[in-house]
Amino acid sequence: MPNPSDDPKTRADAGRLAQIFTVLQRSFALNLSKELAPGHVSFSQYCLLSFLREEGLSMKDIAQRMGHSTAATTGMVDRLEKLGHVRRATGQTDRRKIFVKITESGAALVGKVHDDMVENLLKMMEMLEPDERRSWLQIYEKIFTYCRAT
Repeated sequence: MPNPSDDPKTRADAGRLAQIFTVLQRSFALNLSKELAPGHVSFSQYCLLSFLREEGLSMKDIAQRMGHSTAATTGMVDRLEKLGHVRRATGQTDRRKIFVKITESGAALVGKVHDDMVENLLKMMEMLEPDERRSWLQIYEKIFTYCRAT
């Protein structure tokens, strides 16, 4: 089976997708910045809060998920804790292990940003036919699965 990266058409399509992703990221980042700036929360801190909304995590797990050093993770958690968006707790079986959990204010911030993202996506989806919307979701589910695994 031929390697898709050797095909000039596939390479051109990937180049076009790179341009599209850049514009999409910029658009979403600008909208996120508008929502996060009043709360003084960075995009990385928002990502951490969204992970914590799913479950409490150990400092080690946070560092791995975020792709940061433990020191950088500690600084990020310190900042979010000062803002009242997270709290630290010791492990029940190993009190040396520190877990970070989201607070009500952190969950409210993530919920507000999530709701705004949904509204923006609904506006985009108005341009698409129902079959296109379903296809878009199916494609993004595959991309999501790939990104979560890497």
